[in-house]
Amino acid sequence: MECGRTIGSVSRSPRTPSSPVRQTTIPLQHPSRNPLHATSAALPQTLTQIHKAGVIACLRAQNVKTAVEAAHAALAGGVSVLEIVINTPGALEAIKVLCKDYPSVKFGVGTVLNIEDARKAEKAGAQFLMSPCTVMEILHWFRGSEILYIPGAMTPTEIFSAYNAGAEAVKIYPVSALGGEKYISTLRKPFPTIPMIASQGITAESIGKYINAGTSAVVISDAIFNKDAMIKEDFDEIQRLAHLVTLEASLARKGDSKIKQ
Repeated sequence: MECGRTIGSVSRSPRTPSSPVRQTTIPLQHPSRNPLHATSAALPQTLTQIHKAGVIACLRAQNVKTAVEAAHAALAGGVSVLEIVINTPGALEAIKVLCKDYPSVKFGVGTVLNIEDARKAEKAGAQFLMSPCTVMEILHWFRGSEILYIPGAMTPTEIFSAYNAGAEAVKIYPVSALGGEKYISTLRKPFPTIPMIASQGITAESIGKYINAGTSAVVISDAIFNKDAMIKEDFDEIQRLAHLVTLEASLARKGDSKIKQ
């Protein structure tokens, strides 16, 4: 078919020299990035703690007070890595408070979809950021900085593209809709060196299956922050569930001292 030929009522013509061409730009560099080192020393610490914990507790709440109280309960139950979803009212305020109260815990912000929110989360004290997809602007900005950005990916192409672009770990989302731990096991064959974090629909009972399949950690939401418990503000129940989840992760990690990198 020749260019310019009319198909029905649609005419296709070749691009002329005056046609607009998309311009590419060099990503801005994060102020804390050290050009002599590809990765900040803070990143291995965060990755190691995530792997050691085996669980990232994902918190959504109706207000900042409930978010802080629920976080206190989860941490009392043994959680050592916790993210607060950014659309929780007062999420960044909660991060500020929690970072001061628990200096040994790694706190992050989840569902970050643009660079503006990412920078706000960093300013609030977040040590890691997560997205359900890969936001390249965020990935480029924080690469080599003190903040760990974990982008989301679904397909093998997306996973490899995110890792090849500089992601230190990749969140596999929505994992249960893709086949659960069997999907993780399948992905480990072509990608044995990519740290993967499974997210979506994971229960306390399935943590061991995901870790045995090769995940560095799993994201747990409702299995800790039960919806009814959150509505009723039953923080004792949240603490109990957090203890159950962290115990399951600890048992799955038993005898596994090798960091999956």
